[in-house]
Formats: sequence, C-alpha cells, structure tokens
Amino acid sequence: MTTVEIKVDTKQRILDSAERLFADHGFEGTSLRTIIADAKVNLAAIHYHFRSKEALLDAVILRRLGPINRERLDLLDVCERKGHPLLEEVLEAFLAPPFRAMTRQGETAHTFSRLMGRILAEEKSMFPQLIKHHFGEILERFQKALRNAAPDLPAEEVFWRMFFVGGVLAHTLRCARDIEMFSGGLCDATDVEGTLRRLVEFTAAGFRAPVTEGVRRA
Repeated sequence: MTTVEIKVDTKQRILDSAERLFADHGFEGTSLRTIIADAKVNLAAIHYHFRSKEALLDAVILRRLGPINRERLDLLDVCERKGHPLLEEVLEAFLAPPFRAMTRQGETAHTFSRLMGRILAEEKSMFPQLIKHHFGEILERFQKALRNAAPDLPAEEVFWRMFFVGGVLAHTLRCARDIEMFSGGLCDATDVEGTLRRLVEFTAAGFRAPVTEGVRRA
C-alpha cells in the first residue's frame, strides 16, 4: 500500500468511526479519544486530516450531504431548463436524492440520518452554522423555484412551508421503518419510490393549501 493509500485509508477510518460514534452518543458525548481508539489511529492523524472535532463533524456531514446536494441542484437545473417546472417537479428534485442515497448506501445512510437527527434535536447551537454552510445555496435556489411554482403564496409562507417539508423529510428518513409496525405490515417501508411519490404528493398539497384568514391576521 502506498503512502497516499495509507493516508486515504486512515482518513476514511476516522470518518467512519466519527460518524457512527456521533450518531450513537452525540457530538458533545463523543470525545476525540474515543474516536481515536475506535478508528485505531493516533491524535496526530486527527489533527493532520481535520484539525479539530468541529472540523471533523463538518467533514462527516459534507461526505454524505455533498453528493446529495449536488444531485438536488442538477435535478433542479434540468427542471428549469424545460421552462416553468411544476411544484411537484421542484419538490421531487429536493426530496428524491436523499431517498435514493439511502437505497444505494444501505446501513451507512441510516447511521447518517440518525446523526442528523441528533444534531437537529440536541446540538442546537451548531444548527444555524451547519444550515448556512451546507444548505445555503440549496435554500436560495429552491426558495426561488418554489416561489415561481406557487406564485400566489406569500414569501413568508414559502419559507414556513419549506421548513415543514424539511421536517417531514427528516422524520421519514429517520423513522420510515416504524410505519411497518404501526400499519401491521400494510405499509412497505422498503418501497423507496412509492414512499417518495407519497411524500411529493403530500408536500405539494401542503404548498397548495390556501393561507387562512387566521394565519394572515397572526
């Protein structure tokens, strides 16, 4: 094995261990010492590749979200080149890549979804920085596309409904398997494309819902 291959292998082992441990114990609950022991590396290797625990978490997230967000933008580009995309097309461009990534990546994708769930639920101080870093371009592009696809919706409501779409997506990615138990086996959580179709239809209906007078007054 060459020196370059050794460095890559070391970096991947650190990322794999950090992702799993952060998902299991949270960012604050996982020490660098624990990651070092799990990955079978030394502290110098952590500092060489990542400099700090915060930078390591950022690299863990970027490794999974980078390809997903690139695919989202590629799909949105395809929709927009055809003219004025339908609301369902814009939502599918946002929702489909993480679902399909879970199909490709199997258990590693479930580990990452647990990690993101922990960050959303527990690491509140880190959330705004992570959103800005990893979702800045995504939010800007999709907010514009959704406003064009739902022109009668006030700008404030577009942001609210984008926020709700993100919550529905996160819940479905983390808990999709639970529906098999709740439904007594009637619903098949392994039907990725079927789940996606339902999610697109559900969120599109939410975007099309009228803004009630009570919401306007509030």
